[in-house]
Amino acid sequence: MVRVVFIAPFNMPVTMRFVSAVSELPDVQLALISQDPSAALAPELRQRLAAHYRVEDALDVKQLAPAVQAVGKQLGGIDRLLGTLEQLQVQLGQLRDHFGIAGMGEATARNFRDKAQMKDVLRAAGVPCARHRRITSHAEGWVFARETGFPLILKPPDGAAAKGTFRVTDAQGLQAALNALQPSPEHPAVAEEFVTGLERSFETVSIRGRAVWDSSTRYNPAPLHVLENPWIQWTVLLPRETETSDTQAVRPYARAALEALGMTTGISHLEWFRRDRGRAGTSDSGGPVAISEVGARPPGAQILSINSYAHDVDFYKLWARLIVHEVFDPPRRRFAAGAAFFRGQGGDPRTARRVVQVHGLEQAQKELGNLVVEARLPQVGQPRADTYEGEGYAILRHPDTEVVEQALQRLVGLVRVELG
Repeated sequence: MVRVVFIAPFNMPVTMRFVSAVSELPDVQLALISQDPSAALAPELRQRLAAHYRVEDALDVKQLAPAVQAVGKQLGGIDRLLGTLEQLQVQLGQLRDHFGIAGMGEATARNFRDKAQMKDVLRAAGVPCARHRRITSHAEGWVFARETGFPLILKPPDGAAAKGTFRVTDAQGLQAALNALQPSPEHPAVAEEFVTGLERSFETVSIRGRAVWDSSTRYNPAPLHVLENPWIQWTVLLPRETETSDTQAVRPYARAALEALGMTTGISHLEWFRRDRGRAGTSDSGGPVAISEVGARPPGAQILSINSYAHDVDFYKLWARLIVHEVFDPPRRRFAAGAAFFRGQGGDPRTARRVVQVHGLEQAQKELGNLVVEARLPQVGQPRADTYEGEGYAILRHPDTEVVEQALQRLVGLVRVELG
């Protein structure tokens, strides 16, 4: 029997899919630590838990330590300590180190979480990435801008999903970004060269540091562009073809990056650019590939669900077996699949708080309904979303990659979510 503790701050639907997948393993005792009460859990999941502990702040390691100790006593020990949230990875490492639990420790977790440290490690290993610098003052930001020129990127070192990230195109924008981030020795920021090109993701399954499977998705447009323009609908596409020019271009660098950063067992999420040919030599990293960042946790943007539909297998259950038992059976890809994200448009951003109308669903159903395998459609009256995924999504699949690619673009062209 494997004794597992899962830390999930809130009962979010995607997070609960991971928790449920672990709970369904036949030889696991599972304890859950969260901010939500056990009564808020689905009854079938609650029945499968061996223990539950509620904390006020599930990102505070000082609160998590006594919680882990308490549920560990109930289980008779802890073999695995899990959590999928990006903002929780360092705390998980600290707790593993403190209690002697197998898995990624704090030092390795910081390689993935601290974006400046990550780039230092990658560049030392010869992995191509944008020029960068940790900045601790306004003056250091201006020095970096003079050295690299505009545009450039400013962001917190521990950001996630491009939140808090600024694309700076001129001196006025730089001043505004510095004023927002207020870099200091205690709260540094990261300045990066702005890389142009097509943005992709690259997911890798690793077992004890050895890569055993991978896949690559295509973003359209890039996530940062999406965040800068709240009205933009966007898509993620997983081709049916497992070997593409993308996978061949990035795989050697991705594996070198994971080795350098210290990936152990799990599914990692790497974001990268295929550089514009005309700008391939603008950075001292050179070449057609530039690694953006790497997360030592499963991807967001419905990528695991997309893989589930493309391979006709539940990737959440595959992840559970991987992370608990270090076992992974590579599935065969049978379809192309992708997600279209519907994001609210219109209205005054200061006052538009709810969905007031959804346009185009009837026509989209008529044209593309046969391709849809999962959907969470925007509903009139629902609150405005605060994430890059928007107010709803639909996942499509088909044996032909081109069919899915064209259908995704048609779908985001048809559906419009109106805010007010």
